[in-house]
Amino acid sequence: MRIKDDAMTEPVSSVVPPRPIPTHRRSPLRTLLMLVGGTASILAVAGVSFQLLHVDHGSNPQPASAAETRSSSTSPATQRKPWGGYAARVTHNGRQALISMEDLARECILRVGPEVLDNIINRTLIQLACEQRGIVVTQEEVDQEIVRIAKQFDLTVDNWLKMLKAQRDITPEEYRRDVIWPMLALKKLTGKTVTVTEDELQRAFYRHYGPRVKAKMIMLDNIRRANDIWQKVTRNPESFERLAREYSIEPNSRALDGQIPPIPMFSGNDKLEEAAFKLRPGEISGIIQLGVNQYVILKCEGRTEQIVKSIDEPGIREELTEELRRQKTQELIAKTFDSIKKQARIDNYLTGVTTGPVTQTSGEGAGAGHVRQPGATSPPTARRR
Repeated sequence: MRIKDDAMTEPVSSVVPPRPIPTHRRSPLRTLLMLVGGTASILAVAGVSFQLLHVDHGSNPQPASAAETRSSSTSPATQRKPWGGYAARVTHNGRQALISMEDLARECILRVGPEVLDNIINRTLIQLACEQRGIVVTQEEVDQEIVRIAKQFDLTVDNWLKMLKAQRDITPEEYRRDVIWPMLALKKLTGKTVTVTEDELQRAFYRHYGPRVKAKMIMLDNIRRANDIWQKVTRNPESFERLAREYSIEPNSRALDGQIPPIPMFSGNDKLEEAAFKLRPGEISGIIQLGVNQYVILKCEGRTEQIVKSIDEPGIREELTEELRRQKTQELIAKTFDSIKKQARIDNYLTGVTTGPVTQTSGEGAGAGHVRQPGATSPPTARRR
């Protein structure tokens, strides 16, 4: 994908979501950029990569030919026609060499062929699914969606697209083609309407605006070592920071004497939340097992002040409703594309791998999976440009 949301890549995020403490309404700009990053991320998680997706005005997208791809580019270099079938001529001290288009194509396939082909395959899957269901996403619908999003945050379309370029390095055409079109197509393919319940709204309110537990953490990968460290910190709570520096296996908090982002309610870590919200300032938790070989000890340092007191304060309910609808829509889209992929058989002759329903002529059983085609060899690892 062109854009990716990297907000949750730190190791500590598996324990405590590194979300800042809201002291006021969340910034529309930040929410807006999360919308773009979230859209791209969920499509990436679903296995969709739309870098080469072509939107046909008024109809379903059709695979673009090489000629169409060249003519659609705005780069002066790509507008030039190859000289005599050659991509370049190199001259040095009276000697020259010609680089043919075939040489160029061969090198491109070796470097990025598998990645580009995977993009085209995913594009074609959505196209075929749309055709089967009689679903059409028009250019008008794409433009209307961009207007709707820009208006939602009191921006003109022009300013919104300029901000995308500045903040995410994505052009207006890429945004229409790689983000908005596939999202609209997959929304239609889900065939479902998203609803948000009052319970979900209340949980979201406490997650984003409720009080949080300020804490330090020691994470260990061995129950025996966890017991040993727990006995030391319970005997001498003042040693917590030093022991976090020496023994915690979580590098980000270890470098900060065990300091972690404040722990909110309903963030997805039930065991951690339950233990944290039972603590009083200065208290040490018991050993909390969060997963296989993942043991945590907390030291409570108090709670944050809740600034937004009610979900009915101006704009809060609407903001949370929109966020929950977006999250649910993204989950539906991911499931929809996953279902499309499971129903499809892909014979990738470049990589020699077949995925999806496979009919076996010998052996036991048949079913979905990855099959290396006879005589196929793995291509060189694609290098990113």
